[in-house]
Amino acid sequence: MKIAITHNAKILALFAITCTFIVGLIDFVTKDKIAEQAQLNLLNTLHSIIEPSRLDNDLYNDCLIISDPLLGNGIEQTVYLARFNEQPVAAAITATAPDGYNGNISLLVAVNINGTISGVRTLQHNETPGLGDKIELRKSDWINSFSNKEFEGDNDKRWAVKKDGGNFDQFTGATITPRAVVNAVRKTAIYFDEHKASLFTSNASCRQNS
Repeated sequence: MKIAITHNAKILALFAITCTFIVGLIDFVTKDKIAEQAQLNLLNTLHSIIEPSRLDNDLYNDCLIISDPLLGNGIEQTVYLARFNEQPVAAAITATAPDGYNGNISLLVAVNINGTISGVRTLQHNETPGLGDKIELRKSDWINSFSNKEFEGDNDKRWAVKKDGGNFDQFTGATITPRAVVNAVRKTAIYFDEHKASLFTSNASCRQNS
C-alpha cells in the first residue's frame, strides 16, 4: 500500500513538473507575439484619434511617462507625441477618471496643438453593462462627441454634461459615468495646455520604463 502511494505521488509530481514546463514553454513562445499584438492594438487606437497622415514620427516610441493629479490621482500615465517635420501636431495622453460609477475609467485623450480635442477612446472600465458601458465605441458613438471640440480653459462651462449645464449628453439612467469621463477629458486638456511646450522638448522615456 505504501509503495503504491509513493508511486502515485511520483506520478503526480512528474505530471505537475511536466505541466509547469509546458506552461512556461507556451509563455516563452507566445510572449513576443502577445507583445506585438498589444503594440498593434495600441497603434490602431492611437491612429483612430490622430490621423496617421498628420504625423511622420514613430508615435509608439516617441512617448513619455508622466504623473500629475489632473490625470488621475497621481497614477503614472503615458504621453504619445505626434510630430510632422519635427513640429508638434498633437499628443495622445492616457488619463484616469477616478470617479466612475464602478471605479476607475482609463482613457486615451488626443489633444491638438491648438487645444482642440482630436479624439478620445476608453481603454478600460468597470461600468454597468447596458448603461455606463456606452463610453465604449463598440457600444455607442457617444465617445466621438469629443472630437474637434474646442477647449477655452478651466472656466469653459460647455465642458460638462447637460444636466450640469454643459454641452455633453448624459446616458438615460446613468449620469455619473459620462460626467466622470467629461471631467477627465477636460482635466487632460488643461494639463496639455499647461505643459505642451515642455512635453515636446523632453526626451522620449516610456520604453525605457516599460
